[in-house]
Amino acid sequence: MASRRAAVRLGKASVPSARPATPARIRAAAQFASRQFHHHQHRRTQRLPIELVRQPSPVLSRASASLVAFARPYSTDSEAEAKPPSKIWDFEAVSKLTSSPDPSVTIIDVREPHELKESGRIPGAINIPVTSAPDSFFISEEEFEDRYGYPRPARDAEVVFYCRAGVRSRAAAGLAREAGWTNVGEYPGSWLDWEAKGGKIERQ
Repeated sequence: MASRRAAVRLGKASVPSARPATPARIRAAAQFASRQFHHHQHRRTQRLPIELVRQPSPVLSRASASLVAFARPYSTDSEAEAKPPSKIWDFEAVSKLTSSPDPSVTIIDVREPHELKESGRIPGAINIPVTSAPDSFFISEEEFEDRYGYPRPARDAEVVFYCRAGVRSRAAAGLAREAGWTNVGEYPGSWLDWEAKGGKIERQ
């Protein structure tokens, strides 16, 4: 009999008693879960580029959408018909343009300003950074001039884009066409090709 009582007591001792789910414990658990959720969301937000965290303006939204579209490896038939392809410039053509400038043609370097300070630019090129200012062809002419200190090329002027390796210049050309420019050119070799072939360099 004594052994049976001991066994019963042992069995009861082996089962831990659950704490009652009081309102205070429920609130504490909810607060802990909330803190964990917001901490996770904050970490995710920290990893996002600042441009994606901010609420974009309508102009930036349109420009960003265009950047995404031109980053695709393909385009639809309707897009191809609506937006003619860029005129392709090579080293010789750009070099000739820098030697004999044509007022109707503007060379545009779309790299960031610090890149131009480090490497220089193609002579006569103006700087319109596409990564940090993708809305440059969508804002008003007055706002453009206030931002850069010089007028924006007219919509009927010929513009030739280049960057470091031809990727950002392609995106910039697409943005310009989206904004209404029709005489758009690209230098796919861009700065790497220009520098490798001994092109003249203009430094600030």
